[in-house]
Amino acid sequence: MVTSFVVWFISGGYHHKILILSSSACPTVLGRVTPESVIYSFGTVLVDLLSGKHIPPSHALDMIRGKNIVLLMDSHLEGKFSMEEATVVVGLASQCLQYEPRERPSMKDLVATLAPLHTKPDVPSYVMLGISKYEEAPPTPQRPLSPMGEACSRLDLTAIHQILVMNHYKDDEGTNELSFQEWTQQMRDMLEARKRGDYAFRDKDFKTAIDCYSQFIDVGTMVSPTVFARRSLCYLFCDQPDAALADAMQAQIVNPEWPTAFYMQSVALAKLDMHKDAADMLNEAAGLEEKKQRVVKGS
Repeated sequence: MVTSFVVWFISGGYHHKILILSSSACPTVLGRVTPESVIYSFGTVLVDLLSGKHIPPSHALDMIRGKNIVLLMDSHLEGKFSMEEATVVVGLASQCLQYEPRERPSMKDLVATLAPLHTKPDVPSYVMLGISKYEEAPPTPQRPLSPMGEACSRLDLTAIHQILVMNHYKDDEGTNELSFQEWTQQMRDMLEARKRGDYAFRDKDFKTAIDCYSQFIDVGTMVSPTVFARRSLCYLFCDQPDAALADAMQAQIVNPEWPTAFYMQSVALAKLDMHKDAADMLNEAAGLEEKKQRVVKGS
């Protein structure tokens, strides 16, 4: 399954967005997305971009270790890069692909390394690819919105809060199957942290809710798309749209066809002034709701 991550970096007051597509998990993290695993995935993408080939992540480091940079590079890039730039990027990819997570660079290090290389003005993709300008596609027809969709389209955080409180955890069914042995003291403590988060969320104590939900998430024994959606909304109330977007995306990873995860992404994107992306995400969420309703009617 191909998983998409959008990593947001803050550097000098600007947002840097990197889209990462990875077909394999980081070797040291299975089933969880962590900053270190995202860095590893970014390293595999760099190798793919440099070589023009899809390299299995487990072989990516071997692909670049000790290789002549000119021989490594995609022939289509010939004459479009300097050796100094290529050396920096290949070295960065090598760091990202280290087996030990602590040996990989941080997100801040990535920005510090890559930002100086971005010296050319942004140009449209059709110019970069040397093709004629395409005609802009007609806008996607807007679907009717549910109460959740309407609240998200208005960026009405209070209404979204009321809906999430009312829905409770009904959409988490089937995301966790735990054996009796897993109901340990750690599990009870984790569920207690979630309960405290729920009380704080209900009472609109969003900073406390973030702390409690983070305790639940960090243990990692259970995954809950609802907890990610709730913490995402808490971050929005605390004016942290970057963190809100990350949590909404995590909710989507746990439950890929859950409309609420897409709705929360649309709100976070709108708060980040990415209004076209927000509208597309809102429409996608509405489409998932329509699909869900058709399934219910047909059963």
